[in-house]
Amino acid sequence: MSDRITRNELQIDRVLFDFVEGEALPGTGVESDAFWAALSKLAHEFGPRNAELLQIRERMQTQIDEWHLSHRNQPHDHEAYKAFLEEIGYLLPEGDDFEIETSNIDPEIATVPGPQLVVPITNARYALNAANARWGSLYDAFYGTDAMGSTPPPGGYDKGRGARVIARARVFLDEAFPIDRGSHADARRYHVSKGALLVDDMPLASPEKFVGYRGHPRAPEAILLRNNGLHVELVFDRTHQIGSRDQCGLADIRIESAVSAIMDCEDSVACVDAEDKALAYRNWLGLMKGDLSETFEKGGSEVTRTLSADPTFTAPDGKGEVSVKGRALMLVRNVGHLMTNPAIHLKDGSEIYEGLMDAMITTLIAKHDLGRGGGNSVAGSVYVVKPKMHGPDEVAFADEIFSFVEEALGLPRYTVKLGIMDEERRTSVNLKECIRAAKHRCAFINTGFLDRTGDEIHTSMEAGPFSRKSFIKDKAWITAYENRNVDIGLECGLSGRAQIGKGMWAMPDLMAAMLEAKIAHPKSGANCAWVPSPTAATLHALHYHKVDVLAVQGNLRKGGRRAHVDALLDIPLAAFRKWSNAQIVREVENNAQGILGYVVRWVDHGVGCSKVPDINDVGLMEDRATCRISAQHIANWLHHDVVGREQVMEIMRRMAEIVDRQNEGDPSYRPMAPDFDGIAFQAACDLVFQGREQPSGYTEPVLHRRRLQLKAA
Repeated sequence: MSDRITRNELQIDRVLFDFVEGEALPGTGVESDAFWAALSKLAHEFGPRNAELLQIRERMQTQIDEWHLSHRNQPHDHEAYKAFLEEIGYLLPEGDDFEIETSNIDPEIATVPGPQLVVPITNARYALNAANARWGSLYDAFYGTDAMGSTPPPGGYDKGRGARVIARARVFLDEAFPIDRGSHADARRYHVSKGALLVDDMPLASPEKFVGYRGHPRAPEAILLRNNGLHVELVFDRTHQIGSRDQCGLADIRIESAVSAIMDCEDSVACVDAEDKALAYRNWLGLMKGDLSETFEKGGSEVTRTLSADPTFTAPDGKGEVSVKGRALMLVRNVGHLMTNPAIHLKDGSEIYEGLMDAMITTLIAKHDLGRGGGNSVAGSVYVVKPKMHGPDEVAFADEIFSFVEEALGLPRYTVKLGIMDEERRTSVNLKECIRAAKHRCAFINTGFLDRTGDEIHTSMEAGPFSRKSFIKDKAWITAYENRNVDIGLECGLSGRAQIGKGMWAMPDLMAAMLEAKIAHPKSGANCAWVPSPTAATLHALHYHKVDVLAVQGNLRKGGRRAHVDALLDIPLAAFRKWSNAQIVREVENNAQGILGYVVRWVDHGVGCSKVPDINDVGLMEDRATCRISAQHIANWLHHDVVGREQVMEIMRRMAEIVDRQNEGDPSYRPMAPDFDGIAFQAACDLVFQGREQPSGYTEPVLHRRRLQLKAA
């Protein structure tokens, strides 16, 4: 057993204790004794209520299983099913209309639509990259990806490709910042005269989009523009490789990109003990204090990365200063209500609920930001995303947790703003009441197709075999889910006060496809959407220049669209089930390969989010949500005899060999074949063969248990 410190009936792992005492508490004004007393009270008084909520989940799941079993081989009776869900308290009556009362909200949350990054907080370099992704080079994004239809050729700078990048970027400028009787493609000079930006002596069609400059007004070093709330910086430098060849000296176009970023303590990390949690909390502390740095090798040189400063410009009239944010507004995602963590033991020897520990410690750490005048939040708020909540009672419980934490840490009530992940079925069908339960602190709702589908499969496991994954996406319920989330968010007054978000683009190498598809998110009325990289954020930002999301939201509110809850209850079962053996094998192979590629890194290396090559060697961003849907899908087909256990095991072994080949260039990788007796392979098999028994189909219990087993070994 690791060394533990006793405080207020808590047995705290020394690694975590030393971090809190030596690093997190100093400078917050919170005394050590008061902190540990409050955490003990939170753990011992809220813990039993947490357990009760989990028991309600299990009881409802048992009732739903029994209903489906009793109606097996009968035509689905939607009205009877809906009445049953109402009877057991799963589907609740919708109350009167209301609007959220959240106050002290930063512009990035309320009024500036844009891309949002989600990044594992345990990786300091990635966390810094995400925070600094507030600004990105449009030239680099076009040149270095397939955004224009092809990837860059090998070797040095390709002048032909560079010319195409510059032409494409000028098209963007013409669309977002048109010139009165002119084009940016023909521009030879940008200058400021009498408070106005002139391009070859022609003003912008919308002069108010010019908001600042740097350098001499007759030959600026930089021009700051703004469209739909997002800034664009034109950088001029005739000594630069690009600027020296440009007729007006334009060396780069920098785009305000990731407006906000979620620093993730949940799905994208592998935190199973005090050592892992201390690492996560320490990086969050560095971000909140503004002193996080990371040194690494890049291109044969040592590079140290720190947080970017806020860029400043001269106001258009030349008399004042304009400062814009240099970093994404940072939110922190805590874990959900399910998991416990051995970092702290309670007086009865049980582990603390990890969500309670996260709430107390991540909020404590955020006090460092509030105490320095808003390096992150200028409004004096702390933004906590709370995932995997099932229904209004669990949201209300989270609201109570943060009310307790605020009082314990000496913060004004509702300092902590809550992000509600709409990714569990009982939350989706009761979304309005979930928002009502946190109406004083709700600052974010978000859809997540992968977790939502994983929960759909688990909830309806006994209803029958599900469609193949690609067909599930085409079912009516997913459109209703995505639309209803926006509709209810707007009804509840989130426009201009909170984020309505959409899920991740999972293919970080396919930017042309992202540019084609992801504009659907701002068009849907969502004022933020997740992207997998800073470069993707820069490209996705182009969509928010094309689409005025706040105007879209206004039109939707006038139109009164409302997707009906009945569509959400339409279970995406396979209608005909006349699959060939080849189709069945291909589906299971695809699921198994993704599970194995993700789990082997999670268990063996503690990597919670990976770009994993799929069965066709297309890199996909995998986290526990993608793993959950794949594992639950195979578990469902096993349960309904679509595929047999021996066949699945044979596929798992075959896919393990493929994953081994895909990782053979990694010297630290431990192959799963030919013995198939490693802990990682066993974990992947557990997720599949024990998937039906996992609480809500979650992967965390298996992954945590197997990772702890490996660390102990």
